[in-house]
Amino acid sequence: MAMDIVDYEIFGNEMQYVEVELDPGEAAIGEAGVMMYMQDGIAMDTLFGDGSQQQSGLFGKLMGAGKRLLTGESLFTTVYHNESSGKRRVAFAAPYPGKIVPVDLSQLGGTLICQKDSFLAAAKGVSLGIAFQKKLGVGLFGGEGFIMQKLEGDGMAFIHAGGTLLEKTLAPGETLRVDTGCVVAFQPSVDFDIQYAGKIKTALFGGEGLFFATLRGPGRIWLQSLPLSRLADRIVMASRMAGGGGKESGSLLGGIGLGSLLGDDE
Repeated sequence: MAMDIVDYEIFGNEMQYVEVELDPGEAAIGEAGVMMYMQDGIAMDTLFGDGSQQQSGLFGKLMGAGKRLLTGESLFTTVYHNESSGKRRVAFAAPYPGKIVPVDLSQLGGTLICQKDSFLAAAKGVSLGIAFQKKLGVGLFGGEGFIMQKLEGDGMAFIHAGGTLLEKTLAPGETLRVDTGCVVAFQPSVDFDIQYAGKIKTALFGGEGLFFATLRGPGRIWLQSLPLSRLADRIVMASRMAGGGGKESGSLLGGIGLGSLLGDDE
């Protein structure tokens, strides 16, 4: 399928959104729930599957939907099509603090492997597939299991990294050891494996877990300082520490309750 070439602009610092400009007849695909706004003249359609199988019949649609189901995403993809006679814009917002990364697949050999929750939007024609991790260690302890998302095509795609973004090009044989949740995306030429932390004491009490990822070049990698799983863990931990269940929980008074200190007139 021919790729749509889209212009874009990214706004914001910690909570970013990307505005995509569509010429008449052009379209973009977005993950469910990421659309921020769209101008008049853009038609929104929900498709069964990954958005690249519209003309492939029922079997093609089922295959596209199956890929998305395996990666834990919605069975449906939303397509935004410019049906007006002039340029129109649609914006997609990041789901949590971080950076939106524009990726031109034509400059990366046509394929990018990324975490299943990092895809935000893309030009119509970019295929959203799955990438199985063949190594047992990666499948069991890689944080994302055997399955990651695979973006294919020669168009523009937008992925999201939590916190601060690190983009690095690894030389042949150069190796970087990374927390498994901090890996956002990498080129297929990069070898992705899982390595044991080495020492039981470090693994149990170091706070970094039993395993970490090893990325070996050549190729480009994208890392994030704040994985969504880490952010969620801290929120859950903070809510448990607040405790009390009263209306004042989480305040400086903790679970004591303002009413307990001032007395209850009722």
